[in-house]
Amino acid sequence: MAFELKMPQLGLTMEEGTVSKWVKHEGDAVKTGEVILEITTDKLTNEVTSEVDGTLLKIVAQEGEDVPVKGTLAWIGQPGEAVGGEAAAPAVPFAPASKDPAAAAATAAPVKPAGDKSVIVIGGGPGGYVAAIRAAQLGAKVTVVEKQYLGGTCLNVGCIPTKCLLHSAELVEDIKNQGKEIGVEVEGVKVNFPQVIAHKNEISKKLTSGVAGLLKMNKVKKVDGEASFTAPGKLSVKKADGTTEAMTADAIIIATGSVNAIPPIPGIQENPNCIDSTGALSLEALPKSMVVIGGGVIGLELACAYAAFGTKITVVEAMDHMLPMLDGDLTKIGVAHMKKMGMEFHLECPVQSVEASPAGAKVVCKNKAGETVSFEAEKVLVAIGRKANTASLNLDAGGLKNDRGRILVNDRMETNVPGVYAIGDCVFGKAQLAHTASAMGEVAAENIMGIPAEYDEKTNPTCVYIEPEAASVGLTEEQCKAKGISYKVGKFPMSANGKALILNGGEGLVKIIAGTEFGEILGMHIIGPRATDLIAEGALAIGEEMTLDEIISTIHSHPTVTETMREAALQAEKRAIHTSNK
Repeated sequence: MAFELKMPQLGLTMEEGTVSKWVKHEGDAVKTGEVILEITTDKLTNEVTSEVDGTLLKIVAQEGEDVPVKGTLAWIGQPGEAVGGEAAAPAVPFAPASKDPAAAAATAAPVKPAGDKSVIVIGGGPGGYVAAIRAAQLGAKVTVVEKQYLGGTCLNVGCIPTKCLLHSAELVEDIKNQGKEIGVEVEGVKVNFPQVIAHKNEISKKLTSGVAGLLKMNKVKKVDGEASFTAPGKLSVKKADGTTEAMTADAIIIATGSVNAIPPIPGIQENPNCIDSTGALSLEALPKSMVVIGGGVIGLELACAYAAFGTKITVVEAMDHMLPMLDGDLTKIGVAHMKKMGMEFHLECPVQSVEASPAGAKVVCKNKAGETVSFEAEKVLVAIGRKANTASLNLDAGGLKNDRGRILVNDRMETNVPGVYAIGDCVFGKAQLAHTASAMGEVAAENIMGIPAEYDEKTNPTCVYIEPEAASVGLTEEQCKAKGISYKVGKFPMSANGKALILNGGEGLVKIIAGTEFGEILGMHIIGPRATDLIAEGALAIGEEMTLDEIISTIHSHPTVTETMREAALQAEKRAIHTSNK
C-alpha cells in the first residue's frame, strides 16, 4: 500500500500546522529527502521532505488547511497503487485544536457574538496584514486577498532587502575606511555578491513566513488571488487556481500599495540593462558601473550600497537638489559623504533618452547649460518614484473617487463609498512609507469596529538609509519659513559626541526646531549613527507637544548618541555645554 505522509510534530507544544504551499503536485515524481510542501506553525515556515521514492499519488490536505499532528497530508507510492487510510482531519479555519474537552466545547460554539463584522483586506503588505490583525483582535472575521506574496513590497523587494544590502555595504565601508584606525586590519576584503543576495533572500523569507504565522495566530483567512470591484462594495476575486469567486463583506480595506513608476523616456523599456529597484535587489553579478536616474530616497539608498561594493555610481537628477523631504542641512552632509564614496552627481540634468551601448546602456541628458551630455554604464537604475498599485482594481466600477489611481480618503481612512477604506501607498496625498501604511491600517480597522480613530501625520518620521543614515520628523526650517512660523533652532554636531566619534568618526548633526514663544518642538532632523532609531524621540516629543525644557529635563544616558538630542535642545536655549551657543 502507498506511503502515508503525515503532519510532523516540530515541537513539544505543536498540535497542528497549516499547509502553506505544495512544492510538488499530484503525479510528480519524488525522491527521498526532496521537499514536497511547506507548512506554517506559529511564526515559522518549515519544509516537509519525502521519506520514500515514488509518485505523489494524492494530495489530501489543501493549501490553507490546518492539519493536526499525525494527520494525513498526502499519499506517495507507485502509479496505480492503492491509497489507504482516512483523509486528513477537516480544516479548523478559526480555532486551534485542543485536547481539553471544555475548550473543545467552547470552540464548537460561534467564535464571535452576533453582530460582529466581516472584513476583506485587499493586499497583505505592511498596511494590509496589520489592518487584518487589528480587525481580528477586535472580533471581526477577516479575509486577506493577496495576489503575490505576504509582506508586500516592504518585506520582499523594498525596505528589508534594501537594508540587508546596506548592512553588508556598511560593514565593507567600516573595514576599509575605519578598520586600520581602530586597530582592526584586514587584508583582501572582497564582496561575495551572490552571498549578499542570498542573505537578503533569507531575511525576507523569515519575515514573510512570520507574517503568515501572525495571520494564522489571529485566525485571519488568506486567499491567494487578485481582487477587483464589480460594484460598490462588491468584489470579484480571480484565484491562483484560475477560478473566480464573488466576495463581499461588511467592510473592505484596500491596501494594494505601490509599484515602480516608469518614466516616458525613449529607450528605457527596450534596454534590458535598465532596471528598477526590484531588479537592483536581484542582480546575479556586481556591475562595474551604474547610472542612477533620480536623486530620491530609493535611488540614493541603492546607490550608497553599490558604491560601497565597488560599483562606479553616477546620479542624474532633473531638479536642482536631492532628497527634498529632508532638511537642507542634512542633505548637505549626506551628499558630501556620498561624494567621498566616489559618487558623481549631475543636477538639473534631465534625461532625454537611453541608447544601446557596448558597456550596457548610454543615458543621454541635457545639462543646465542646455548642452547634450551622456553617461555610459553596465546598468541603469530607474528610480524616479512609485505610483499607486490600483490599475487592476477597477476603481470606477467600485464607485471610488481617485486622482490618477490614487484613492481619496479622509483621516479615518474612509473613501467616498460607505464601508470601503483605503490605506498606505495607494491613497492620495500621504507619505509612501511602510510605517505610514501600518498606522493607517490600525486606524481603518478601529473605525470599522466602532472605535473612533484618526490618522495624524505630524508624528510620522521619514528615514533615509544613505551613508550616514538620516531621519526627519515634523517641520523643516524651509517649511517654517513658508508657513510664517516664528521659530528657533538648536544644533549639535556628532563630532562633539563621544559615542558618535567611536562609531563613525563623528560625522553628522542633530537639529531641533522649536517655537519661539513656548519652545514647543516643531521638528527634529538627524543625520549620523543611529539616526533612524533616535528619531522616535522627536516623534514622541511632537505628538505629546513637548517643549525644549522637557527634553532638557530628561536625563539622557552616557555615552550614547541620544545625548546629542538633549544637547541640541540646550543649544536652542543658548545653554549648550559641549558646543558653542553661537
